[in-house]
Amino acid sequence: MERKNNKQVKLKIRKGDLVKVIAGDSKGSQGKVLEVITATSRVIVEGANMVSKHTKPNATSPNGGIIKQEAALHISNVALIDPKSGKTTRVGRKLNDAGKLVRVAKISGEEIK
Repeated sequence: MERKNNKQVKLKIRKGDLVKVIAGDSKGSQGKVLEVITATSRVIVEGANMVSKHTKPNATSPNGGIIKQEAALHISNVALIDPKSGKTTRVGRKLNDAGKLVRVAKISGEEIK
């Protein structure tokens, strides 16, 4: 068996960011990033890309049934929302006053917290 490339990619979107879905079935919906899966370059966005999951009865859900939950989207299908203007923006990196590298919105130049 051959191992895959274990190259770490620098993702511009992080957990807690407000993003808008720009492609796919959930196009246009926006929400907070709940989880970033770096290994596959995917994100889980709150309220976007909902799927039905069939569950068997167990200790946590005694009845089982069908549960609606968010599925992962590829990171290229989401765009960060500018904190100042509310529009989608690209992400840049810049040194702040303290000399720390921070993410900034390309549209407004506003620091992304």
